[in-house]
Amino acid sequence: MESLIETRNLKTYFPILGGFLRRPVNTVKAVDDVSLSIQKGQWMGLVGESGCGKTTLGKTILRYFKPTAGHIYFNVPSEVKERIEASDHLKHRPSEINTLIKQHDLASFGNQQLKTFRKRMQLVYQDPYTSLNPRMRIGTTIGEPLIVNKLAHGKAVKERVIELMDMVGLSREHYKRYPHQFSGGQRQRVSIARALATNPEFIVFDEPTSALDVSVQAQILELLEKLLKEKGLTYLFITHNLNVAQIVCDTVVVMYLGKIVEISKASTIFSAPKHPYSQALVLATPIPDPKRRRHRIILSGEVPSPTNPPSGCRFHPRCSRATEECSLQEPVLENKGDGHLVACWHPLN
Repeated sequence: MESLIETRNLKTYFPILGGFLRRPVNTVKAVDDVSLSIQKGQWMGLVGESGCGKTTLGKTILRYFKPTAGHIYFNVPSEVKERIEASDHLKHRPSEINTLIKQHDLASFGNQQLKTFRKRMQLVYQDPYTSLNPRMRIGTTIGEPLIVNKLAHGKAVKERVIELMDMVGLSREHYKRYPHQFSGGQRQRVSIARALATNPEFIVFDEPTSALDVSVQAQILELLEKLLKEKGLTYLFITHNLNVAQIVCDTVVVMYLGKIVEISKASTIFSAPKHPYSQALVLATPIPDPKRRRHRIILSGEVPSPTNPPSGCRFHPRCSRATEECSLQEPVLENKGDGHLVACWHPLN
């Protein structure tokens, strides 16, 4: 399949300022050397504990955050990517390579380039109420991206907004209402309509159903599946709910402390996880059957600080299978068959 989004050795560090002069004294390694490929038309799930860097990774791909290092490619030919990365070790890149980077690497884009490019990528937030202006009618909210990106003018804006509202299951009568007049599910539909306004190719969903009732969650997920197929969209779906990820996602990526530890088909991750951390997450997922009990793995200790992550494998202080090798050398993602990638020195059978 053709890759739409690809990150190579992506890092996003945030400085910790201290002292009277507020100088950097440490860094938070929120995303640390992440390489990820999202195919066209794919619904990729991104799971992990709170604070592992999921949202930061999503926002860095969209360039809401500027990466510290690495590359972000959007529908870039493989030969261009190879030429750019072949020069990473050079102190002074040829002018031809610098031109390619400026044209194709989102990590190096300036504000003007990003403003033009961002309409191709959108973000839907976890809490729709906080992402909507309470003083703006939803018709104006949905139509704003059309005006900012000069995609429609005058009456055409309202016509397009009504079309988008119908697309996400809202009626024409909702056009002049304010956000507080809607339920949580309806507000999330407004957010989705706003994201669709610019005809994007790629959308990042940051826990879009976590604040909704179970029945409403199902309706929103059905809507997303319908839009994915009809519009040819590509999703990165950030979630804590592994049951949801198992049902809707094609592929699942497991993240721990800024690193990707496992990537595989959703069915494989939940039936036969190979990384000890992935197994602990899967076994912690509730089973909707009171007569069945699942053996849980209780992880020892606390999640290490991203300002001072452990050496070697970052999970080794909490892993029951850890050896001395795990604390000395960092594992890399290796293919264990059928595209199942695992970063572990002693994966589960």
